[in-house]
Amino acid sequence: MSKFVETTYTNKKEILKFPDHYVNMAITVSDEGISPNAEGKKIVPAGTILGGGFLLDESINAVAANDAGAEGVLFNDTDVTYGPAPGAALLHGFVALDKLPQQPTPEAIQALRQVTFLK
Repeated sequence: MSKFVETTYTNKKEILKFPDHYVNMAITVSDEGISPNAEGKKIVPAGTILGGGFLLDESINAVAANDAGAEGVLFNDTDVTYGPAPGAALLHGFVALDKLPQQPTPEAIQALRQVTFLK
């Protein structure tokens, strides 16, 4: 029995204020705690604040962490429907606050020293 997945592609959601100045790191995004949407897909939205220890140990999956444990910002929407999936964490750059799915807490802003959040 074969498994077929139909994917609809749209334009990438841009979270950057200045898209020519940023640094990303390849990561694996965890599927833990992610609820399926109306289509049954588990999507972690671009702009999600990430943590979990992935900066110190690349084998650790990045998880949502909008607190003092923040380590980066998810660069693109990431589909984790079938388990942890590859993604990119923004470590340095200028992020547009109005493009984030949730506003970062003061603790997350303090922890993300090389990310500047702009209105």
